[in-house]
Amino acid sequence: MRKKEMIAMLLAGGQGSRLGVLTAKVAKPAVAFGGKYRIIDFPLSNCINSGIDTVGVLTQYQPLRLNTHIGIGIPWDLDRNIGGVTVLPPYEKSESSEWYTGTANAIFQNLDYMASYNPDYVLILSGDHIYKMDYEIMLDYHKENNADVTIAAMPVPIQEASRFGIVVTDDGGKITEFQEKPPQPKSNLASMGIYIFSWPVLRDALIALKDEQGCDFGKHIIPYCHSRGERLFAYEYNGYWKDVGTLGSYWEANMELIDIVPEFNLYEEFWKIYTNSGVLPPQYVSDKAMIERSIIGNGSEIHGEVRNCIIGSGVTIGEGTIVRDSIIMKDAAIGKGCVIDKSIIAETCRIGNNVTLGIGSDVPNKLKPAVYSFGLVTIGENSVIPDGVQIGKNTAISGVTVPEDYPNGVLESGETLIKAGEVA
Repeated sequence: MRKKEMIAMLLAGGQGSRLGVLTAKVAKPAVAFGGKYRIIDFPLSNCINSGIDTVGVLTQYQPLRLNTHIGIGIPWDLDRNIGGVTVLPPYEKSESSEWYTGTANAIFQNLDYMASYNPDYVLILSGDHIYKMDYEIMLDYHKENNADVTIAAMPVPIQEASRFGIVVTDDGGKITEFQEKPPQPKSNLASMGIYIFSWPVLRDALIALKDEQGCDFGKHIIPYCHSRGERLFAYEYNGYWKDVGTLGSYWEANMELIDIVPEFNLYEEFWKIYTNSGVLPPQYVSDKAMIERSIIGNGSEIHGEVRNCIIGSGVTIGEGTIVRDSIIMKDAAIGKGCVIDKSIIAETCRIGNNVTLGIGSDVPNKLKPAVYSFGLVTIGENSVIPDGVQIGKNTAISGVTVPEDYPNGVLESGETLIKAGEVA
């Protein structure tokens, strides 16, 4: 097997439970973003733009959509005879069969895959962040410092630092201490969950900790390497980076794309974001339609008003309908005479005529107040909403609903409507 200088291992098995019904049937990295993309397109595009042509994608939870999307890697130019992209689900082994129990355990179970390329360095990535980063520059930094492990870290406001894993460094960038979500942080450099390991260091640490329950990079591997006196460095990153782990941050990151001067530019010539988008006809905008500050996907038909929205491909918006501050994903259909405010409508949903979403007061969701908040209406994929109903804020709906599910035609703010067999 030909030797590779650096290979990437992309952790894409996450369930993303804080995205509620959006990830009931699909892994978080496969959730749509920015109209035509999926979240995993960003780290994959970063790899190919950084000259990394060997990527192992570790899947676990609901991998079907992710596997179909990645395929053999053609959109990212990762269809290689040697290297390329390989999807690595957990598999049956002779002595035992086990799920990935932690981020490092997942990597450990794929030691043979990594060893087959005999790399000098291994880049560990997470599949659920939105950012552009040149990993080659980070590798140069790793080599210059003769580091064993380099952790990408970014400055965060000190008052928010206790939410993150914090690295404390000396003047040369060498890591002297770790703090996992500290109440009194000693620095404001937050770990981004992006690591470069020199291969022997990673291999030895994974083998040494292989029996650790739920073995994780932040909790186990990094502290272990540090305790062994390995050279750990922080690589400071100052670009745009968004963890879209909550419905609020997911909605905000999408909305930032339509700012007049977006902080995150999807269309830079020199740093393209690649995706598997298929061949679609252009969008159709009727003479009655009105569109303002929105991204509209190919194959969509717009007959109503769309303001400040991200509209995926193949979406239909009926006549007389007004959609504001919302994310409508691929192949969803919205009927006539609707008013849709601050809603996230997942793929292939059907919304009837004269439906109102996002009305009423901003009261907390009764079932999962931490998930369904930010005043949003969240509708899981393949759901159906009947004609003429009104739906309040901080609500979640999943499944084929009928008029009888809505007392007096209303789903009050803070309520959750999950049909039998669906997952909240």
